[in-house]
Amino acid sequence: MSFSKFLAASPPVPTTTLIVACVVILFGLVLIYLLLKFFKTWLRARLSQAPVSFGSLIGMWLRKVPFGLIVDCRITAKKAGLDYSTELLEAHYLSGGDVGDVVLALIAADKAGITLNFDRACAIDLATKDTGKTVLEAVRTSINPKVIDCPNPNTGISKITAVAKDGIAVNARARVTVRTNLDRFVGGATEETIIARVGEGIVTSVGSAESYKAVLENPDSISRLVLGKGVDSATAFEILSIDIADVDVADNIGARLQAEQAEADKQIAQAKAEVRRAAAVAAEQEMSARTQEMRAKVVEAEAQIPMAIAEAFRNGNLGVMDYVKYQNIKSDTKMRDSIAGEDSE
Repeated sequence: MSFSKFLAASPPVPTTTLIVACVVILFGLVLIYLLLKFFKTWLRARLSQAPVSFGSLIGMWLRKVPFGLIVDCRITAKKAGLDYSTELLEAHYLSGGDVGDVVLALIAADKAGITLNFDRACAIDLATKDTGKTVLEAVRTSINPKVIDCPNPNTGISKITAVAKDGIAVNARARVTVRTNLDRFVGGATEETIIARVGEGIVTSVGSAESYKAVLENPDSISRLVLGKGVDSATAFEILSIDIADVDVADNIGARLQAEQAEADKQIAQAKAEVRRAAAVAAEQEMSARTQEMRAKVVEAEAQIPMAIAEAFRNGNLGVMDYVKYQNIKSDTKMRDSIAGEDSE
């Protein structure tokens, strides 16, 4: 019998049975896909004694969470003696945090005997996001203190200049050893605040010294005074020591200021003398003008003499002989003046 005749002779299969068979086959294919996709990760977690259920793996996959990363972080924490559920790790990942850094930071803190819980580590990780710093770096700095240069060489300033009471300027450079204070890391001031406060303390310490020699002889007095001011308060760091790396004489600021003051006083005196000279010149010019004015009046008066003589002639008050005598006296006076002028020369 041919196959076509067999099909024609066989009874028809109900439609419902076909649908059920398709669903079962589809479900089996999905199950096989899920087993192939998650079995390796599930087995790795099981063998590492950090078991994760298939439901959790599927849930993370549906929420677009890298389940491999979460499982690996859980295994790492479990092997280090810390047990964090996948829900906690997944929640921090969904918050935008770095799960790997948090787990490594918690392991480092636990091995170093530093008290740091999961919530605090997550808070530090989120607070340092996009700042170039990490929670792992914070924990490492807490374990291994780091040194901060004051002033910061990246600003182009190599030393801090301060002036003692005797007017001598002193250049100083300090190195501050700090470690992270995890309790104040979130919301605490950064390294820039430490540098600014230490610089202010150096200026205050040098400025209170009676002489620059005292600063050069005892540079540790600067560090003692700065440490006593509590410059690490409300910061994310704890200052362990402040060491004066270099101190030298910069300039005699007092002498330079006195020279500048003397130069300014000289310029003021010269300006006042110039004012007096200008006043004297003005007075001289005024007297010259008044002299010319008086001479003009004399010339005017002399010009009226011929008119007066003419009037006297007309009124009969002056005769010819009187006028002749007047001319003789005038000529004699001119002669005498001429002789006197030659003798004086």
